[in-house]
Order: sequence, then structure tokens, then C-alpha cells
Amino acid sequence: MDWFKATYHLESTPADIEARAEALAIEQSLEMPPSAVRQPEILRDILARVESIEPAEPGYFRVTLEMSVATTGLQAAGLLNVLFGNCALQEDVELVDVEFPPSLLEVFPGPQYGILGLRNLLGVHDRPLTCTALKPQGLGPQGLADLAYTFASGGLDVVKDDHGITNQAYAPFHRRVPAIQRAVERANRETGGRTLYAPMLAGSPRVLEENLRVARGEGIQAVLVAPMLIGLPLFEELVRNLGLVVLAHPAFAGNRIRPPLFFGKLFRLFGADAVIYPNHGGRFSYSSETCMSLAQAARAPWAHLRPALPVPAGGMTVERVEEILGFYGLDTMLLIGGNLLAAGEGVLERTRAFVGRVAASSVGFAR
Repeated sequence: MDWFKATYHLESTPADIEARAEALAIEQSLEMPPSAVRQPEILRDILARVESIEPAEPGYFRVTLEMSVATTGLQAAGLLNVLFGNCALQEDVELVDVEFPPSLLEVFPGPQYGILGLRNLLGVHDRPLTCTALKPQGLGPQGLADLAYTFASGGLDVVKDDHGITNQAYAPFHRRVPAIQRAVERANRETGGRTLYAPMLAGSPRVLEENLRVARGEGIQAVLVAPMLIGLPLFEELVRNLGLVVLAHPAFAGNRIRPPLFFGKLFRLFGADAVIYPNHGGRFSYSSETCMSLAQAARAPWAHLRPALPVPAGGMTVERVEEILGFYGLDTMLLIGGNLLAAGEGVLERTRAFVGRVAASSVGFAR
């Protein structure tokens, strides 16, 4: 019988923590009193076990459980339910980390491209990648296409939809995507560049299927997906058969699962080639320690899984390029959106300055 480990952050008193940890183990496995179970093999092979309890900051403890691989059903939904099903309803519990045995890891192929595959597609191996988002919400297909043409002409590697642009009446997918893709292709022909356009995939399985048909018909090679908006199990199944580069967006992910685990490990496990997340010093409150742990989790060797590319974002500026590169290293994609658009009529020049600054800052920089 194989087991995997899950670590949680629990609020408790020293007097209550052992009982609290046991209750957590029961809730995430049997979900009923062990005394009511008549089959000893279930108590032996299915009931989660408390492996360790360690003090954390005052009033909190780190609790590691051993859980049966069999209880996951070897599926994404089962795994997520065992990890954080009922206990996600308890406000004093946070999922911190996991350790999976080979028998569970081998179920998931992970990223189809990973860092090297994405670099090969773009023909870029000696610097960080560059990315921006098409904004604002409310622009029509032609306005978005014109903006994408400008960004691609400026030399960006990836131009993606903003995650909020899905299938609105003013920019429906079937009209928006062909217009933007053709604008990017025109810029590539004129500059000799290899910019990729990544449209946002969102909606029900039927809508996803229809939108993918449109995207494939236009020669799209990359897509943006918010795994939590469509559901992680659907995301994992979608990626298995996609054959496209997948940028994962953190929308709707919340904060009850530690970001290095959620974005760095689970998004990667379920197939993200690149993982977008809020960088420290931007519009969000992630610490530099959290961001570095997340990037390391995305890129670190992990069984057969290809490394995923960290994409720090959220209020980044061109002036921070050297700082971000110094922090993360070359295997990073820098996503700057609003700071480029704020240049108004000077968007093209601002974009070129961003691309040039990344290239100049990468000279002689070791991974």
C-alpha cells in the first residue's frame, strides 16, 4: 500500500493539537468515527495517519499526515478532495505542501512543453522571455488586434489576452482570436520575429471545445487558461490532449493553499508550461520569500515532470527589469502590461525599451 504526505498549518492550542490533528486525518480519509468501522483492513489501509506535529508561529502548528494513494482514485479530482476537500471549509486550516510517491506522480504527465519546449518554439535560449496582456476590458476585436500588432512589432515573445477577456459581446472569441492572430502573424512577417499569441480559454466543456476549434483553425500555438475558473480536473484533462503551450493564470485561486504548492507544484503537476503569479512589490501582497519558493517549485527537478516557467506579474514596470532578473535568473518570463499601455502613443517605443532592457540585462548572466 502506497502513501503520500500532506502538510497543513493549523491553528490550535498545545493542549488540543493532538486531537485536532487526529480529527483532520479522519476528516480527510474516513469522514466517520474509526470506532464505527468494522473492517480492520480499512483502518489499516485507508485511514490517514498523523506523521508529525511541529510548533509553528504562536498559536499554530505544522501537521503532516500520511494518506493512502488508493483514496485518490489516481485522478485529479480525487487527489484534490483527499488533500483539501472538507478541511477547506475549516478557516483555521491551510494546505502547505505535499510529497508524492512515484506511483502517484506517474499518473500525471505534467507540462507538455515546459521551459525548454517553450524556448525552442520561440527560438530564445539566452535571456528571460517577455510577455504582455491585451487590455483594457471593453476593446473590440480590431482594437485588440491593433494593440497586439504593436506589441509584436516591438519584439515581445508572448502577447496574451487579459484573463478577463473571454467571450464578451464586444470581443467574442470567434471574432477576436482570428483578428489578433493575423495581426501578430503580420508583425512577425515584417520583423522576422516569432511572437506567440495566447488567447484566453474559458467556459464550459462545450464552449472550450468550440473555442479550441477556432484557435486551432487559426494556427494558435499557445493558450491562456485559469485552472480554477474551469476546474482543476477539467484543466488536467484538457492539457493532456491539447498539444499547445499552456500559460496558467491564478484567477480564483484564493489563499488557503500556499502559493508555492498551488501554483508551483499543483499547476505544474496538472500540465501548466508557464505559471503566472503576483510578484512581490506589485499590486499584490506576496512576499519575496513566497515568490522565490514558488519559482523554485515550478523549476526544480521533480521526477519525470518538465519544469514550468515562472511568470511574475501584477503591477510590474520596465524600470524593475534588472531587479527581477537578478532575483529570478534567466529561466523566467517577465509579464508587464499596464506599465506599457500607460505610455499611450508611445506604446511601441516603451515595448522596445522593455525588450531591449531584458536583452541587455541578460548578457553574461548565469542561470
